[in-house]
Amino acid sequence: MRQTIITLASLALLAGSAIAQAPTEPPATTLNDRLTGDLVPTHDPVIIREGGTYHVFSTGHGDRLIETRTSPDLIHWTAGKPVFTALPDWAKQAIPGSNGMWAPDISYVNGRYRLYYSVSTFGSNRSAIGLATSPTLDPKAKNFGWRDEGLVVMSTKEDDYNAIDPNFIIDRDGRHWLSLGSFWTGIKLFELDPKTGKPRGANAKPYSIARRPAPTGGPAPVEAPFIVDHGGYYWLMVSYDYCCKGVNSTYYTVMGRSKAITGPYLGKDGSPLMEGGGTIFLRADLQEQQRFRGPGHAGWLHDRDGKDYVVYHAYDKQANGAPTLRIAPVRWGADGWPVADY
Repeated sequence: MRQTIITLASLALLAGSAIAQAPTEPPATTLNDRLTGDLVPTHDPVIIREGGTYHVFSTGHGDRLIETRTSPDLIHWTAGKPVFTALPDWAKQAIPGSNGMWAPDISYVNGRYRLYYSVSTFGSNRSAIGLATSPTLDPKAKNFGWRDEGLVVMSTKEDDYNAIDPNFIIDRDGRHWLSLGSFWTGIKLFELDPKTGKPRGANAKPYSIARRPAPTGGPAPVEAPFIVDHGGYYWLMVSYDYCCKGVNSTYYTVMGRSKAITGPYLGKDGSPLMEGGGTIFLRADLQEQQRFRGPGHAGWLHDRDGKDYVVYHAYDKQANGAPTLRIAPVRWGADGWPVADY
């Protein structure tokens, strides 16, 4: 009898051990692990909240010019209708050969949402930034509807910058600004007329706030600026190296800060962004079996509860390099610098 009891107990112990050792899915430990729904394709995302709904806008695909997604909780995402299905007439004339809208930026100003967007052709700096506005982001609202506000900034082959990748900000003095730029001589900052959302003065020269010096004719990959106001500093995020190559993308995001919105922006080690410096914020070598590659073109959300989030795209190695929506909470370290929990 005693032997039987011992045998049964041993069997139970072995069974329990087998169950404990059975393979299980790793727990979802970050917000990125929990994201679900329509996450692909997302490229160059920005995020904003209206009421109880989060909205993400991103680069369009095909005849879907500027993609839209919504979520009630930052986790479950549903794709919506595109903002546009055809380029405005002014854009067709300004940028011949273009058939897309890239890299939007969304903000709420003076009772209307401002959607800045880029029109260009790949590898060219004959580019333009346009503006559309709407009183609401809710397609079911009676007053919903995007109004074309036309051209904001344009660059040509005679210019030393590329008018794409816009980002809007109001500084602490109430002045309105638009940063932009990709390759060429880097990132520029234009002061805007608060009423129109367009540059103040026809001949106003932009400030230079970030660049990556290179030999004449050599590549200088810096783009996708986004400026955040926090803790008495302006924080400039930019993406270095190359996007748009799937799992071979080498994109990563760096950050610098400045007391003045016009710069100079410096990394934690004092390295100037005007000399290709800065502090790495989103790395290319994520600790996820290197599944998500090339994290970049980052946007920012300061939520109503005071929490900060960075939104960006990365290329999913397990999905043939598909550009995928990624969102990470941001905490501010004891040294005053931000850390993304991704």
